[in-house]
Amino acid sequence: MGGEGWREDNRANWDERTAVHLGPGSAYDLGPLRAGRGALDAIVRAELGPVAGLRVLHLQCHFGKDTLTLAQQGAAAAVGLDFSAPAIAAARRLAEELGLSDRARFVEADLYDAPRAIPEPGAFDLVFVTWGALPWLPDLAGWARIVAGFLRQGGRLYLAEGHPTAFVFDDAAETPNGKPGWYAPYFEREAVVMDDSTDYADPTARLRHARTHTWMHPLGEVLGALRGAGLALDWLHEHSRLPWRMFRSLVRDADGLFTWPDRPWLPLAFSLAARKLD
Repeated sequence: MGGEGWREDNRANWDERTAVHLGPGSAYDLGPLRAGRGALDAIVRAELGPVAGLRVLHLQCHFGKDTLTLAQQGAAAAVGLDFSAPAIAAARRLAEELGLSDRARFVEADLYDAPRAIPEPGAFDLVFVTWGALPWLPDLAGWARIVAGFLRQGGRLYLAEGHPTAFVFDDAAETPNGKPGWYAPYFEREAVVMDDSTDYADPTARLRHARTHTWMHPLGEVLGALRGAGLALDWLHEHSRLPWRMFRSLVRDADGLFTWPDRPWLPLAFSLAARKLD
C-alpha cells in the first residue's frame, strides 16, 4: 500500500500541522466550540441531520474539533480516531477543557488499525468522515470494509470530501489566466508524492516535514468500495464550494465556504450517505 515510507512521512507532516492549526494564525476557530455552540460547516450542517442520542465514530478526526462539536450537539458517544499523537493529545485536552470527556473519547491509531484499536464491531449508528480524509488512504476498499465493520445493521456513513475531479488541478501549475492547472491524472494509481511546506489553514506557516504521499480516488472507486463492503447508497451530492481554499482563486461566500468567483468551473466537493444493509 503505497511507496516506501509513506505512512511515516504523512504522520510527521500531520504531527507538525497540529501545532500550526492550534496556533494564532490558523483558520480553525475554536471560539464557538469553547462557548458551547460548536458548529459544523454549512454543507455538513445542511445534510447530516440530528445526531442526538447516536453513537458516532469520527475517522481521521485530526485534533477533534468536529468530534467535540458532535458531542456538544447531543451525540450519546463520539469517538475520534487519528494517527497523529499530538493531534489526539490536543483533542483529549480540549475534551477535558470543555467538560465533554464523558461523551467524547479519542484513540490514537492508524486508520487501518482501527478495528484493533477500537474493538467494538457493529457498535456505531454513524461513521463520520469529512474533508481531506480519503486522499491520504492507499486502500479505499479496505477503508470501506472498516467503516462497514463498525456500523450496526441499518447504521449509516456520512462522507463529505473534496471532489476527485478538482484534485486533478493545483495552483502549482497555475495557468496564465490565474486558474489552477493540470496536476495529477484522474486515474493515477501510484502515490502522488509532493514536497510542499505550505499549510492550508495558515498561509504564513512553513512546514519542515513537507513531503506527503496522497492517492487519487475517482468517484466510481469510492462508490464501488462502499458497495463492495455491503453499504447501500442513500444519496450523492456534488458541490461547487467547500470549507477550505483549495485554490487561490476561490472566494469566501456568505456561508463561510470557498467557491469560484464567477461561475462554477468544476465541482469542488461531493458528499454522500450510505447505509449498512440489514
